Amino acid sequence: MSEGKKINEIKAMFEAAAIEEYISLLEEFSKDERSGVKSIVNRYKKKLEAYQAEVQRTEVMKAYENKYSQYQFICGIDEVGRGPLAGPVCAGAVILPKDETILYLNDSKKLTAKKREELYDIIKERAVAVQTTFISHEVIDKINILQATYEAMRTAVKKLSPTPDILLNDAVTIPEMDSTIVQVPIIHGDAKSVSIAAASIVAKVERDRLMQEYDTLYPEYGFASNKGYGSKEHIEAIKKHGACPIHRLSFLKGLI
Repeated sequence: MSEGKKINEIKAMFEAAAIEEYISLLEEFSKDERSGVKSIVNRYKKKLEAYQAEVQRTEVMKAYENKYSQYQFICGIDEVGRGPLAGPVCAGAVILPKDETILYLNDSKKLTAKKREELYDIIKERAVAVQTTFISHEVIDKINILQATYEAMRTAVKKLSPTPDILLNDAVTIPEMDSTIVQVPIIHGDAKSVSIAAASIVAKVERDRLMQEYDTLYPEYGFASNKGYGSKEHIEAIKKHGACPIHRLSFLKGLI
């Protein structure tokens, strides 16, 4: 009987349990009338409900992966850094395994930095293949940001092993891509496809880390916080100090 267990013992049981074991524990202790036990049960009931909701949300985000499940290697691809005034653009390409599910994948912009870092490690560990490619500010200035983004995506895909059979792209169709690879552009794809979301997270984490390194070289521009985007403080720093070696000069017209 649950009444035979001390509250601290019950708490320890829940803390040690995997989330899949919550159901049996909740059934075991749901009729315990002690206020301390009720509090524990309610807390873990909410955790279980949140977990079940996340499982359902993730299943919805696997709709495109399920739709194209006849393809063996499904690759999500996304870019980060088209809009900043400084630094490179980064493309991520990820092939996720079909036989397991990674929860909490979402548009990288909707996740906290801590959650992105956690998911980055999980993606790198579990993915069939992961690649990123940076295209520098010099190339962006030379060929324009759209063409630089396409080049980053093409290169990231070319580096993948195994070669993907199909690309789930965030909104774009990549020109000059291997014609044997099917492309599916999906508007707001990083919020609709787990594969694109994973690519978004990988690209975001790696670019953010690079911009933090640049912050140590050019601290007056605040790259660690703004990641090169045109924040008020960043623009003021450009007007005061001029451009630094990683600024995209083609983006600074009217500022310097």
